Amino acid sequence: MSGGVDSSVAAALLVEQGHEVVGATLKLWGGESDSGCCSVADVEDARRVAQQLGIDHHVFNLTEDFDRHVVTPYVGEHAVGRTPNPCIECNRTMKFDRLLHRAERLGFDRLATGHHARVARTRAGRLSLRRGVDDAKDQSYVLSMLGQVELARVLFPVGEMTKDEVRAHARRLALRTAAKPDSQDVCFIGSAEGRQGFLTGRLDLHPGEVVDAGGNSAGTVEAVELVTVGQRRGMGHGGDGKRRYVTHVDVKAGRVTVGDADAVVRASVFLPTDSVTWVDGPLAGGARAVAQVSAHGRPIPCTVDTDEQRGGLLIRFDSAQRPVAPGQTVALYDAHDPDAVVGAGIAT
Repeated sequence: MSGGVDSSVAAALLVEQGHEVVGATLKLWGGESDSGCCSVADVEDARRVAQQLGIDHHVFNLTEDFDRHVVTPYVGEHAVGRTPNPCIECNRTMKFDRLLHRAERLGFDRLATGHHARVARTRAGRLSLRRGVDDAKDQSYVLSMLGQVELARVLFPVGEMTKDEVRAHARRLALRTAAKPDSQDVCFIGSAEGRQGFLTGRLDLHPGEVVDAGGNSAGTVEAVELVTVGQRRGMGHGGDGKRRYVTHVDVKAGRVTVGDADAVVRASVFLPTDSVTWVDGPLAGGARAVAQVSAHGRPIPCTVDTDEQRGGLLIRFDSAQRPVAPGQTVALYDAHDPDAVVGAGIAT
């Protein structure tokens, strides 16, 4: 129970169905927070909702694990010019690893969360991770690393509901989170300090030179570690008046390369083998799929090829796309059933 309306209603639905339910909130971030799902107010909201539902509530302190597996890698990725996704890593290592294992040790049958996603059975009896019914709130992308072991132990009670239906259910039960806004930001970064303020105290930031494809100077950036491939903001315009986009970031050289919209598009993205996970077995080389490169990105038809020389998957888009920043997750969906996640990997 994060203290939001989705997990509140997830718990309420399970109680209504007659399950023995215990609420669990993770204390993940030991520093100050006024956003996301790690604030003191969020923990209090979760506790009060559990009280309203008549269920026990526990807070598990996993701050050391969170710092080791989410925050430290987040800082480290920026140091080498990559753009990490801490919410996906939190799901991977905290919610569906540490918390799931703790639930098993304590004797619980299932771990339920408020994610907008669904688990279903295939005709072969295997488990399938599917998009939530509310396209605008679907969270299958941030769960795309889950496999059969995890899916066998989890429940997503609100996955069959729209967000409006979730809030309506919360209002009927007079839950204190019924009108609470959705969290939007990285939970350990305060709204006032932002990403730069957070990283300033944890990482040496260096100014960088901006150059065009020919190596000609095109300005400077305040911190090369904060620049993302595909970024337009702050890159200005070229001599031809066209907007400039980041095509490459070289932290060691302190250099950011920019180009126009045509220069920035890519026909493919590479996912190294050690970053790839599958929901139910790998796709064969040359298989068709649908790629999604951000939480609410547009699905992109593609072909999944095996790149044996580099050791990984080469995702070939049917049409050229804005580049996927190194460090970002690419989720793959079934070409014949685009609601079904088949796997995921992290772009280089």
